[in-house]
Amino acid sequence: MEISNYKEYLFETAKKIFAIDSPSGYYFNVTEEVRRIAEELGYSFERIEKGCGIITVDGRDNSRTVLLSAHVDTLGLMVRSITSKGDLKFTCVGGPILPTLDGEYCRIITRDGRTYTGTILCESAAVHVHPEASSSARDEKTMYVRIDEQVHNKEDVLNLGISAGDYICIDPKTVVTESGFLKSRFIDDKGSVACLLTLLKIMKDNNLKPQYKTKIFISVFEEVGHGASYMPSDVKEVIAVDMGCIGLDLNCTEYDVSICAKDSGGPYDYDMTTKLINLAKENNLKYAVDIYPRYGSDVGAALKGGHNIKGALIGPGVAASHGMERTHYSAMENTIKLLMLYTDCK
Repeated sequence: MEISNYKEYLFETAKKIFAIDSPSGYYFNVTEEVRRIAEELGYSFERIEKGCGIITVDGRDNSRTVLLSAHVDTLGLMVRSITSKGDLKFTCVGGPILPTLDGEYCRIITRDGRTYTGTILCESAAVHVHPEASSSARDEKTMYVRIDEQVHNKEDVLNLGISAGDYICIDPKTVVTESGFLKSRFIDDKGSVACLLTLLKIMKDNNLKPQYKTKIFISVFEEVGHGASYMPSDVKEVIAVDMGCIGLDLNCTEYDVSICAKDSGGPYDYDMTTKLINLAKENNLKYAVDIYPRYGSDVGAALKGGHNIKGALIGPGVAASHGMERTHYSAMENTIKLLMLYTDCK
């Protein structure tokens, strides 16, 4: 079986879910699309009270349950206030790198379901007017959203139905290149979600089953720290499938599956991590082992939530995280291969 035969499915699935706005907490439309894809493949999809989704795959032995977690929630913004001129001041949802948002297009979604377009700008936006245009700080104090409507004051904006607490969704600008690169915002972590859905497609098409019952957990609050703080009580081990970091003295590249030994929450399970490294090595996968000091995952959220589990972290190497990200098909393929090896799909 050639996993490369599923390259088109992987990228098409990625483009579908990347196109659906889903900053942390605004998950309804994207989880519905994941549900549709899973059920189309013949798998059940359960939506828990928190909003996360669970896809259950029977194993050859259902006496033990393994969980693979990835998150569909992304970075975003939320309306904080409306200025007297009719611009929107915002607060961050998650941790976007704000200078990279200067000039980006966005969508404002009101509580009554209306959508307006806009542009995220710095207050010193015009080089012909502001001498500090190129050097001014880009942060929540100095940036705003310009709405694409004829508004002249706060009342005009309120009359559109826009108010504090409305989501501001950033255009991901997703592109797949002929050379196999996926360029987009929010590869962290929709790229991993696409990998897991492709894994389900491979299992379905080839009549494969994992060794143990396997649950695919679709998290919707990971970017704000509590994505998988709840999980089913039968789960014994968890692999968070999330992006691998690139830069400084790290080993990972855009072509590797990353295996993280330790992040800001501490070391991952020794035996699970060792097994993943050995499987990658023995099967000639492109992989890298790294330590991520500025990183947390759904495994950390689950452990802090008090669950009696052990956990590990893998995922495709992603450049420029929380900015204009990029990965390559090779990293995604190697991630799928390592998941198949770990879960012993046959």
